Amino acid sequence: MAYSSLSDLDKSNKKILMFGGKGGVGKTTTSSATALHFALEGEKTLLISSDPTQSLSDIFETLIGSQETEIKRVKNLCALELTTEEILRRWREKFGPEIFEAISSIAPVKYEIVDYIGSSPGIEEEFMLDYILNLVRNKKYDRIIWDTAPTATTLHLLNMPLKFLDHLSAATHVYASLQSYIDKIRQNLGVKKKKRSMVEIISGWRDLSHEILNLIRDPDTTEFIAVTIPEGLGVNQTERLITEFEKYGLRIGHLIINFVVEYPECPFHRQRYTMQQHYIQDLERKYGEKIKIVILPHFPVEVKGIDKIKAVEEILFK
Repeated sequence: MAYSSLSDLDKSNKKILMFGGKGGVGKTTTSSATALHFALEGEKTLLISSDPTQSLSDIFETLIGSQETEIKRVKNLCALELTTEEILRRWREKFGPEIFEAISSIAPVKYEIVDYIGSSPGIEEEFMLDYILNLVRNKKYDRIIWDTAPTATTLHLLNMPLKFLDHLSAATHVYASLQSYIDKIRQNLGVKKKKRSMVEIISGWRDLSHEILNLIRDPDTTEFIAVTIPEGLGVNQTERLITEFEKYGLRIGHLIINFVVEYPECPFHRQRYTMQQHYIQDLERKYGEKIKIVILPHFPVEVKGIDKIKAVEEILFK
């Protein structure tokens, strides 16, 4: 089989490239090399990591934090490491006031209620997608390269807009009934109505979730790239990832098989080569006709620093 590369992405206008896979397969390395490629092509590029094990600072050998940081020696490239704490801080800053406004219109509560709601399951994932959506809206960057968390978390994240919409639909009915009751009491007491009701705010969140869902499902805007290794656990999780993506109407465009032994010159590497080829051929047979498969060899040295990342980039985009 003739293997592919990521070079076809040069001709596309896809704004978001998401790298997914289990932990330890090389998502950070391949996403960093891809971001470097587009920056070298003259495109304003942002590399984001939402992986709990932050390693962009290590691979680029420069301090990268929760703010967009320019990468030295590489024009057009910025990077950002988003921790859970930073995501929730930004969520509170953006949505906190309207949440407090809505809830306080129904019951006397303190502003700490916002922190309580912020700890709810799914809030972090929903805001992460909202953050990406805003980056696309403001057109500050030509490309957004997203180094996502390991497989299970990525699947949970992509499922959140659908779950959030289900929750909002049910919540709207509850709050509509409650709000109607509260408004009648206020009217009888002569109390002025609040600016916006919880129903109105939930309606806005529903519109936002629809917009997020359309964004991640739009093949002209978003590309999903799976990264795996030719071993049983990596292949099994990759198959699950592809199956789950298809369930939600999403398609993986490229599959990078990393850490491949190319020249088995000793008994150890010959044995690994035989084992890896079994899994590579299995992936080819199952997905070769619908997903572009890219082979990335096992490097003899650690991939750290611009020069080493550039070596990976040259293979990915050959």
